[in-house]
Amino acid sequence: MHITDRQWLWLAAGFYLAGLVLGTVALVRGRRQSRVAIYGAIALGYLFQTWGLWLRGRATGGCPLGNLFELFQCTAWSATTLYLVVGTRFRLSVLGYFSACLAAVMTLLSLGVPAWDATRSARLFGGNPWVEVHAGLALFSYGVFGLLALTSLLYLLRDRSLKSKRLGGWCSFLPSLVELDHIGGRLLTTGVSLLGAALAVAWIYWGDEGAHVGYAKVLATTGVGLAYALMLGARKRGRLSGVRFAHLSLVLFVLALATLWLVDRSRTAEVPAEKGGVEQR
Repeated sequence: MHITDRQWLWLAAGFYLAGLVLGTVALVRGRRQSRVAIYGAIALGYLFQTWGLWLRGRATGGCPLGNLFELFQCTAWSATTLYLVVGTRFRLSVLGYFSACLAAVMTLLSLGVPAWDATRSARLFGGNPWVEVHAGLALFSYGVFGLLALTSLLYLLRDRSLKSKRLGGWCSFLPSLVELDHIGGRLLTTGVSLLGAALAVAWIYWGDEGAHVGYAKVLATTGVGLAYALMLGARKRGRLSGVRFAHLSLVLFVLALATLWLVDRSRTAEVPAEKGGVEQR
């Protein structure tokens, strides 16, 4: 029996959803979440998603970033990759719950909108490996910013629980503000570094062969990078922290996701498109 790439991605979404359900049940019952169960569900979903994306990449001869469906899938994959490393290091079981939520929403949303995968850009990277490096780094940085948004949400929940003096129930499972702020700062630095490297490659390539890189796409990604860089600068100078930092992290991630649509639209206009559904034969 031949299993298509989309079927593997559906399996991945199912395991992400299972992790979300397990975490929700634990929170509703006021019990500490099982790190093994949630981490295991996310890890299995991650393996299936990796395989599905690999099948797409093998069929297209490059990173599967040819349409909005693949952009959302790869962003979710990047955020999950980072959680599987960061989550174990900092022992944040609640972060696993929210990571499962992000992965489930992004994968199910992309799978549930067939139009996002109806067509994909042909000859996406034009045989230029540097363009592929740029795209891969940029998408991975978006995954980092996604995890930053999750830690920021946890920060706001913990801050609210302390101010309202609700320290029992599911609030008792939240990490400390100090730990969340520490993780958020590191994630912001990592994301800005990755996106900065991606933009450096893009601008060098644009300078050599600018006709092959759309203005809207480059400027949109540069705008996201500049916004996060300014945010990092303000944090380093001590002008942005706590609740304001958390709120801004959430807002910027929503805007970053919005630019994915602009990137896909501008790219579709630049290069020919082919029907989606890789590995459907």
